[in-house]
Amino acid sequence: MLIVQKFGGSSVADKEKIFRVAGIIADTYCEGHDVVVVLSAQGDTTDILLEKAAEINPNASKRELDMLLSTGEQVSISLMAMALEKMGLPVVSLTGWQIGLRTDSNYGNARIKRISVERLRQELDKRRIVLVAGFQGVNKYDDITTLGRGGSDTTAVAISAALHADKCQIYTDVEGIYTADPRKVKGARKLEEITYDEMLELASLGAQVLHNRSVEMAKRYGVDLEVLSSYVRAPGTKVKEVVKQVEEMKISGIAKDNNVARITIIGVPDEPGIAFKVFRALAKTKINVDIILQSKGSDGTTDISFTVAEGDMEAARDILEDYREAIGFSKLTVDKNVAKISIVGAGMIRSSGIAAMMFEALYDCKINIQMISTSEIKVPVIIDEAYADMAVQAIHNKFFGS
Repeated sequence: MLIVQKFGGSSVADKEKIFRVAGIIADTYCEGHDVVVVLSAQGDTTDILLEKAAEINPNASKRELDMLLSTGEQVSISLMAMALEKMGLPVVSLTGWQIGLRTDSNYGNARIKRISVERLRQELDKRRIVLVAGFQGVNKYDDITTLGRGGSDTTAVAISAALHADKCQIYTDVEGIYTADPRKVKGARKLEEITYDEMLELASLGAQVLHNRSVEMAKRYGVDLEVLSSYVRAPGTKVKEVVKQVEEMKISGIAKDNNVARITIIGVPDEPGIAFKVFRALAKTKINVDIILQSKGSDGTTDISFTVAEGDMEAARDILEDYREAIGFSKLTVDKNVAKISIVGAGMIRSSGIAAMMFEALYDCKINIQMISTSEIKVPVIIDEAYADMAVQAIHNKFFGS
């Protein structure tokens, strides 16, 4: 079998952890499998490099930041190669450009365009363990680019798709996908399997085990994906197109996202085209809008509330203020002290009363809901950030028991 494995930064943060991961890689190789391993930068390396950059130039270009940040993964693969060499195993470490991982030129958040698998195939044919620097590629100008948040997950899935790997194993510091964050929610359960769509929603809604871009790619190319622990040798959670339906599992998980801000424009004229003007202005600057709520007043005006990522709040406010006259609103308010709590589950389509159970759990805790959105497999709500952890625990208790 051809197995692609990915290990995150916390899994290779120091000497002890490097050799623990080396043991997992060695065991997989010695079982007779071909192995490609994607590694992230060690521990807090990326944050440390960003701090160094800020000391020199707080406004450094994204191209130069990519040159700097890509070095973190190169340190990881070289140290891991040394560990495996010490164990007497054949190994080679390769950067993104060496495996022919081509991207667009969106520095800092590049998209993968293609992978030339020739070098990877050559090394695998020599029965070498191939270590690949995640998070990075090269554009048409031969400049190094980075793939943004979750880039190493995306690298691993892309390599799996290009090589038609039998498995793609994503190793983390937890034992798989849980119904909620097991480090924060009492009674969180590990799932044996979850659908691509459910995992994509959880990843998009704040669950941090897998990045949504990697899940999108896995679904598109049918990659056999598994999330498991680098600390505990145990089966993980399989992410697949169709899963066995467990009757009592009405939802698969609960996600919390604190990276949210609510913006409200008050006194908007109640006439056609106003919403278009508002959201076109934001779209022009690539600000993504999530939940939208419009409420009609009694004086011929409406209020429009919506959420954006907290990092986009100031830019969104400035843009709307610039368009105040064109839109015709009387007042604008922003609130970054909010959180988005979401339930996700394919079983919601077949079961009635799921949203009501969620709302009852919040009511029992006297938590007010500010905004609600729904789809076939998710129900997100916006609440006061101060109650976010309490809300997740209460909802989890309601669906899975205390």
